[in-house]
Amino acid sequence: MENSTSSIPPLLGKRYQLQKPLATGGMAVVYKGLDLWLERPVAIKILRQDYSSDIAFRQRFHHEAKAAANLSHPNIVTVYDFGLDQEQLYIVMEFVPGKDLKSLIKEHGLYSANDALPLLIQACAGIGYAHRSGLIHCDVKPQNFLVTPDGRLKVTDFGIARALATVPADEQNEIVWGSPQYFSPEQAAGGAPSPASDVYSLGVIFYEMLTGRLPFISSDPLELARMHREVLPNPPHRYNPQIPPALEQIIMKVLSKEPAARYRTADQLGRVLQSLNTRSEDYNFTSAPPSQAAPSQVSSRSRPPVSAVERIPSAPVSLPAAPPLYLPPRAQSSMEEDHSLDIDWFTTVLGLICTLAVGGLIPFWLYIWFLLRSLNP
Repeated sequence: MENSTSSIPPLLGKRYQLQKPLATGGMAVVYKGLDLWLERPVAIKILRQDYSSDIAFRQRFHHEAKAAANLSHPNIVTVYDFGLDQEQLYIVMEFVPGKDLKSLIKEHGLYSANDALPLLIQACAGIGYAHRSGLIHCDVKPQNFLVTPDGRLKVTDFGIARALATVPADEQNEIVWGSPQYFSPEQAAGGAPSPASDVYSLGVIFYEMLTGRLPFISSDPLELARMHREVLPNPPHRYNPQIPPALEQIIMKVLSKEPAARYRTADQLGRVLQSLNTRSEDYNFTSAPPSQAAPSQVSSRSRPPVSAVERIPSAPVSLPAAPPLYLPPRAQSSMEEDHSLDIDWFTTVLGLICTLAVGGLIPFWLYIWFLLRSLNP
């Protein structure tokens, strides 16, 4: 990787002090740092050298980083600053203690629906807010979901993902592909992403959390792209029989090949999941631990069950009670019977008198009109 740690200055913009690397990827290195002016911890992502030296990409990155910095939501990592120092393009973000969701999935194995729903609802809240603001993430994956020890989920990397999506096709490589495991079919086909593309990626993450595996598995990015476009995923209950049917229907809808067949935005998906979460007593959402799943029900390609693992605590999300979707027919008929004879006789009689009074004035005005005509021939 060209962007080695030895070439990065320890102080960026005469303000941000690098302390220790947190993560290294194909396109950037993330550091924990200190904002010397405000004396607060920050996360600093420094882009790869060839991106930093591309003037056209700098302009795109500047534009997208400004848009991302305007997002203010409790489930989105706040962008504080961005800049260029000694040919190093960097972005300064809120420091979030905890781990990314991908690491938690690897550590914890299968998630029960009760554990997964609060996290996905938070992800939908953050991404849905961005959709309402006119922004599409373009690279929704569990590596971009940070989870704090108390269960708060925050989505990161809005600006960088959108800037990378503008790289010309002849310059794209496996780094610009990002994570093809989570790409929507239209992105895999090279089409423009939409809010429904982010919804598809959320569905892939949900599938992975509840089954312990991805819906499509291949070491070849091109084969993965073909599978996203053409292959129907196996129903999640094949790998985790404890998944409630209502939840499986939602996941399969979200993983539809056509964007119009999914939920249009993350907000819509979030409302559906929130409704399930608030009415969880109507569903069998208490999943057995992975170690109790029948071996015959688990694919040999899935991750081995994990016994005696510590689940992450569910986030303390305060959700409003879901409104009733309908009234039972019996209730409707009883309401009609109870109110069928409730007639306001006073109003009815008063209205009749007014009608007669107005009608009675018509002959009087006709008499006046004819009288005036006779006096002025």
